[in-house]
Amino acid sequence: MTTNMLRTSQLITTFGPGAMVDLPEAAVMIASLDYWRYDRSRLPIILESRLTAKLARHLGISQLVLQAPPPCLDFAPGNQKQGVDVWRFPQWFLVQNPVPVARGVRRRLVHQNALLPDLKYRDSGDKKNKEVVPIRFVRACRKGHIGDIDWPSFVHEGRTDCRRELWFEDRGIGGNLDEQFIVCDCGQERALSKAATPEFHALGHCDGSRPWLGSNSWEGCTESNRLLIRSASNAYFPQVMSVISIPDMTSPVDDVVRSLWDDFLVDVQTEDDLHKVRRKPTPAAKLQGIEDIAILQAIERVRIGEAGTERSVKDVEFDVLSSVTTHDRAFDRPEGDFFARALPSELWQSELTHGVERVLLVHRLREVVAQVGFTRFESAGPDISGELDLDVLAAPLALDANWLPAMENRGEGIFIQFKAETVAAWLQQSQVIQRGIQLQAGFELWHNDHPQSNRQFPGLPYILLHSLSHLLMNAVTLECGYPASSLRERVYAMDGRYGILIYTGTPDAEGTLGGLVLAGRDIARHLQRAIEYAFLCSNDPICSCHTPHANDPQPLNGAACHGCLLVAETSCEQRNEFLDRALVVRTVEAQGAEFFRS
Repeated sequence: MTTNMLRTSQLITTFGPGAMVDLPEAAVMIASLDYWRYDRSRLPIILESRLTAKLARHLGISQLVLQAPPPCLDFAPGNQKQGVDVWRFPQWFLVQNPVPVARGVRRRLVHQNALLPDLKYRDSGDKKNKEVVPIRFVRACRKGHIGDIDWPSFVHEGRTDCRRELWFEDRGIGGNLDEQFIVCDCGQERALSKAATPEFHALGHCDGSRPWLGSNSWEGCTESNRLLIRSASNAYFPQVMSVISIPDMTSPVDDVVRSLWDDFLVDVQTEDDLHKVRRKPTPAAKLQGIEDIAILQAIERVRIGEAGTERSVKDVEFDVLSSVTTHDRAFDRPEGDFFARALPSELWQSELTHGVERVLLVHRLREVVAQVGFTRFESAGPDISGELDLDVLAAPLALDANWLPAMENRGEGIFIQFKAETVAAWLQQSQVIQRGIQLQAGFELWHNDHPQSNRQFPGLPYILLHSLSHLLMNAVTLECGYPASSLRERVYAMDGRYGILIYTGTPDAEGTLGGLVLAGRDIARHLQRAIEYAFLCSNDPICSCHTPHANDPQPLNGAACHGCLLVAETSCEQRNEFLDRALVVRTVEAQGAEFFRS
């Protein structure tokens, strides 16, 4: 890794540490947080206790701070440049002077050490300085390690003493790897397709290089190297986690129960036991105003250890969203982070809403998003509970990460809660069970191709609500005043608790303009329109008749395509996977597994 370091203030936080970026004059990799140049005291601290505690536990550290990324300032106080440091990467270049050959064209492949200080190549033949561009191909592994390909070893299929000139030869016009060769002047040549084929192990085993952390940062690794195009979409997936800043309704009860545990509540099993305890002065004072059922639930959580470990992100959010009433002003505070009111049922009840329990207009919400790490080749976002997978092989943002870059969005939303008994009755239908078997089989096919993944099948309620959420976003965006890509979703499908939150947010301190809440007041009409759109897709019958099968490009989806369910990936919490229109409405295939029957 070169020690030449570029400094720029033009990079934005879309690209985190470890990402590769093409600048006007160089290809670089963004350095770790250890190399970000800024005045730490000038960066605002973002307070979100639930998210901070979860990320600290995930990283295995005791103290963690969430802060906004450095601003794009050309000069800091004292006339010193500040911004985000970057490392030059890769170190192999192609000379920008193609040479015609019998089978195509070739360009010289040179290492950075063979270049002049101004990064030009001095041709030994015509004695001219020639422009170079970084090569597109590098090696990487699933743990995020990355480095230059050892091209001499690749073309000679092993370690070699040959130091003759190397060429990149293109023998076609389509960019196919079978038509692109690395050629040595000694006569050896090898197609790049060999590097892309795992069975050949052409790139060897990973050496654990982590150039974004510094020039000498290595760690042990047993993974095999894989070919990676550094500008491809799978070269960098930021691993982020977000929470909606709403109060945890059960934490105060748990705290009271823990304070009384050893002396009064450790042996409480029934309501009669609790009534006996309530007669004593100390617990009577602390438990006053708390219902018996809430206390018994908290006792059970403490007893089995749930209270000692954080509840899931969506568990806390659903408890609050499902408890807000029509006239509830408990969370209405000036400059507050959360305020919502239930919409009166007479405004949304219809034949289609027989399974809906409540509709909530979220007038004000705050979302905090933090980057924890990153992956390559495959993205690794939160699971359906909003939690990070602790077994994901994510690369770190810094050697000593005592802070993480984060941002906060303020906005609004619509929450729809569904009746647990209606969903349970729907799950018992034979056609639904059969459709579930088909979707489960598709997940197993996907898992066979991704044996290292810890992903779990989310279940039919999640797929139903996830599909309905996409349909609603497409319907609401026509009138709410926000583009479809600015809407986002949170799907709640956890042990008899079902709901959808469609929301939008902006980093602006003033938040959004209220268009989504206004659309929520007419949610019955939007739901009707969403259902009507789902009946027929422009790609039917191909879309509706899709069943996951071997060699399927989308085995995680049922009846879903760009003509009906797929939305911008920034809007979807599962990257447009786990979708099936046939679970929502009757499609042309008429499987009978639909939730909404007209």
